[in-house]
Amino acid sequence: MAAVALPATTATADTSAVNGRTAASPAPRAGALPVRLSPAEHAALLAQAHARRAATAKALGLGAQEELRPKSVLKDADGTVHTRYERTFAGLPVLGGDLVVHAAANGELKNVTKNNRAAITVASTAAVRTAESAKGFAVSRAKAEGGKDSTADSVRKVIWAASGKPVLAWETVVGGVQHDRTPSELHVITDAATGKKLFEYQAVENGVGNSQYSGQVTIGTVKSGGKFTLNDTTRGGHKTYDVAHTTDWNVAGTLLSDSNDIWGNGLPSDVQTPAVDVHYGAQVTWDYYKNVHGRNGIRNDGVAAKSRVHFDNNYTNAFWMDSCFCATYGDGANNLKPLTQMDVAAHELTHGLTANTAGLYYGGESGGLNEATSDIMSAAVEFWANNPADPGDYLVAEKSDVWGDGTPGRYMDEPSKDGYAADYWYAGLDDLDVHDSSGVGNHWFYLASEGSGAKTINGVNYDSPTYDGVPVTPIGRDAAAKIWYRALTVYMTSATDYAGARTATLQAATDLYGLGSATHINTAAAWAGVNVGTRISGALVAGLGDQNTLLNTAVSLQVKAVSTNPGALSYAATGLPAGLSINASTGLISGTASAVTTSPVTVTVTDSSGSTATTQFTWRVRSYVNVFENTTNVPIPDTTQLVYSTINVTGVPGNAPSDLQVRVDIKHEFRSELTIDLIAPDGTVYVLRPYNGSEQGPYVATTYTVNASSEVAAGTWKLRTGDFIYGDAGYIDSWKLTF
Repeated sequence: MAAVALPATTATADTSAVNGRTAASPAPRAGALPVRLSPAEHAALLAQAHARRAATAKALGLGAQEELRPKSVLKDADGTVHTRYERTFAGLPVLGGDLVVHAAANGELKNVTKNNRAAITVASTAAVRTAESAKGFAVSRAKAEGGKDSTADSVRKVIWAASGKPVLAWETVVGGVQHDRTPSELHVITDAATGKKLFEYQAVENGVGNSQYSGQVTIGTVKSGGKFTLNDTTRGGHKTYDVAHTTDWNVAGTLLSDSNDIWGNGLPSDVQTPAVDVHYGAQVTWDYYKNVHGRNGIRNDGVAAKSRVHFDNNYTNAFWMDSCFCATYGDGANNLKPLTQMDVAAHELTHGLTANTAGLYYGGESGGLNEATSDIMSAAVEFWANNPADPGDYLVAEKSDVWGDGTPGRYMDEPSKDGYAADYWYAGLDDLDVHDSSGVGNHWFYLASEGSGAKTINGVNYDSPTYDGVPVTPIGRDAAAKIWYRALTVYMTSATDYAGARTATLQAATDLYGLGSATHINTAAAWAGVNVGTRISGALVAGLGDQNTLLNTAVSLQVKAVSTNPGALSYAATGLPAGLSINASTGLISGTASAVTTSPVTVTVTDSSGSTATTQFTWRVRSYVNVFENTTNVPIPDTTQLVYSTINVTGVPGNAPSDLQVRVDIKHEFRSELTIDLIAPDGTVYVLRPYNGSEQGPYVATTYTVNASSEVAAGTWKLRTGDFIYGDAGYIDSWKLTF
């Protein structure tokens, strides 16, 4: 650890009460709090999700051409596991197809949060418009927005499912620089049939602000070869580099070093001073997420991002890039106002957190939520740090003089005071720059934390209005931050909008503080204060999530409901599967599912005043299901030699079904050269793909349906394939059987 020469104050991280807090936060329900996972535990949960991905897809009722790819996982203290998946369709990435599966401690599926509930399917994966046309259009979009040196770095065929009906599309990534010299990774999504733009967003996410001083602080360093370096091995190996005013964002930079472990002099002219502020800001951010939310680094894998200082000259910005897993900071006007203060560092690193959890697209309302998340969590970090040199506030980049008049970059209590941001939601909000549409989320956080009206906190005067003029009672900053974090990491998805954020935070408030609790009710009131939804009154019912039941299996599902009015509640349901019923007095759904079905269910709760609340979900009753998969790669030599991959099926009684699903993924330059057969345990051969020399295209990513009802299910099944034309080789990537 190292001392640094800065103005004579001392900063410490402290979870105790902070001066100026106006609302005490209630204690959350212990079982809903996240468990701090070690890197090995996190990796093990991801490995389990990967191994079970086929069975999970089947349980969710996904189509035969859909596959799940686990992205991240969280675990609650009560054992509930939340696994976030991305999807593919016929081997193509599904943008907006992400979902979160919530499973009980015993592995039983509780419910699922989907970005898009529409069935993922398209009529054809053949594009009408060419990749070149998509690239040309995307480059023109970048130039229209003031981009320079704009070139199409990549283009790929995708399914666009972030909103509405899924469509085949091209995703083009345009490099170069943005109008303010920030690097560009502009993603442009175009309809593969019409060429129409569907969506665009920047993957390089940035904020504004500069650091004056964080006071005299202790930072993590390492001594090596007689020198000390800015390498914090106690926090995932976070390192801070000097890129020496380069404009090349691919430059790694030089790890900062010092001979005596006394860093900086408190002035921006010293090359070390901005590095100290960034290193300290990353340190405090790591500690906050670890100690408050149980998170072990941005990716929850114990590995820290890296920081880079002194980017460009007179660069008044900072940015996060997923591609380098790093945050980069400029030195501001005349290279004298570095954008390295604590809340800027926390802001940029939180962009990395968002990318590795909800993945909110950086455009439209989801982009505003992405920016708001960074502002919200950076404010939480700043208050938690309790640093007298930079006390917590609800101002963003208040020391940077972004506008040249001494005012903050953004205001959370009344965002429109900066002249650009929105205080309240309105139709058309998604047309604003993401830094301006973030105002709605920032305003919610202030109202939830501190309530409406005039007050002074840590010497700063605030006066927060509400959309309808009705006062908002605060839930407290700690509760608001915990709710937002859980909503982000457990319930939000890539295209979540403000209405979806309200739903996510209300569910998070229910998890942590209880349905109908004061915290839950006032969370909704804060949203009403920014014109997103209404205040809670009357009957309330908790969402049940989609249900999945095996045929002839007993069911016991309790509907949870409360009311703000006194008296008893009554329950009713429509669409329940055959054999199930709901108790009108208790809300218990019970019985034995007696028929295979997929049924939309609506549960209605009525209180003594006649107020009603409903929850809707899908109930699937399925017959016996088992999925077996072999993911071991098997090389396919460039000869007529046949190769085999085996799957040993156990625990499946009787014969195989008449609709046995055989999913085959083979990587090969020309699929026309391949034959593919399924061989049953008794040696019977089922031809999946005969030789077809005229067919064009690479790879095989296909699900075949086989009538195998004459075959005993248990035993060793084989996939056989061979390459019948010289010149190319490949391999079996994976295959699976779904009974």
